[in-house]
Amino acid sequence: MQPAMTTAARRVFPLIAILALAGIVVSSVSLHHHYGTSQTNYCDFGTSFNCDIVNRSIYSTVLGVPDALIGILGYGLLLALSTFYRTKAEAPLMLLVASTAGMGFALYLTYIEKFVLATWCILCLSSLTLIVLITALSSFLMAAAMRRD
Repeated sequence: MQPAMTTAARRVFPLIAILALAGIVVSSVSLHHHYGTSQTNYCDFGTSFNCDIVNRSIYSTVLGVPDALIGILGYGLLLALSTFYRTKAEAPLMLLVASTAGMGFALYLTYIEKFVLATWCILCLSSLTLIVLITALSSFLMAAAMRRD
């Protein structure tokens, strides 16, 4: 059973990489719209779903840095960890720490959407879904690594 777990764990790294690439794409689109001046048509469903309201609110930056740029950098780190550093013994822990931090940030932004802005952003919810999946897969990798030790 041990070798099968190792094989399964090895298959998780490319999956995390694909999800991280998707996160970079979603965050890049969000960053484009953050700086855009025209309205987005695909994400404007009235006051309940409107990416423009979210992406251009005072909550769309942290210390002047757009949330979407933070997302691109975070997903880039996850991509690097799941590709270039996957052979390192500490890779599962680093992935878990980085993805948990990203999920915490995404949950904070989701709270802002729900309780402060009272509107949802499809891009933000997509990013939240991606980071939750990456965190779950990173948890699996960490558990597999702990079983090997």
